[in-house]
Amino acid sequence: MTVQYVFCNQCGHRNPPVSTFCSVCGGVLDKPSLRTGVLPKTDPLLDGIFDDDNAVVQEGEVAPGEVMLVIRQGPEIGTRYSLVGEQISVGRVPDNDIQLDDVTVSRQHAVLVRQGTAWLVRDLGSLNGTYVNNERVDESVIEHGDALQIGRFHLVAFFG
Repeated sequence: MTVQYVFCNQCGHRNPPVSTFCSVCGGVLDKPSLRTGVLPKTDPLLDGIFDDDNAVVQEGEVAPGEVMLVIRQGPEIGTRYSLVGEQISVGRVPDNDIQLDDVTVSRQHAVLVRQGTAWLVRDLGSLNGTYVNNERVDESVIEHGDALQIGRFHLVAFFG
């Protein structure tokens, strides 16, 4: 029987595999199941990826007063989400209203909040951040045509 140990990234101490914290320095131990991947701000390999736009919404597809987010880039290109209710949670785990299942998305990444007829996005302290029109934001109002980036996912907002 082979026992695999978890090594502390701070002090290098060998800890039992069930450990969450280092028994010597108290540092958080790296667990692949809890890891969130980090992306660079821009990826030169993605240049020109939007030449054939896949986030086209025809007139009348979005009802008056309705808001729709369409994934323009990411593992689920073309997926559409209607924003219904007062608050929509976005993250990697299934208990979110919008689940974006990728390691670049934090477990609870952001929340979309209705304020009257407007919607705003609020980052929940995610590792990779939340971007609106290529600018990192803690909180921002979303308008028709805005590009929203959460991890590897690029979404476009359509207002009816």
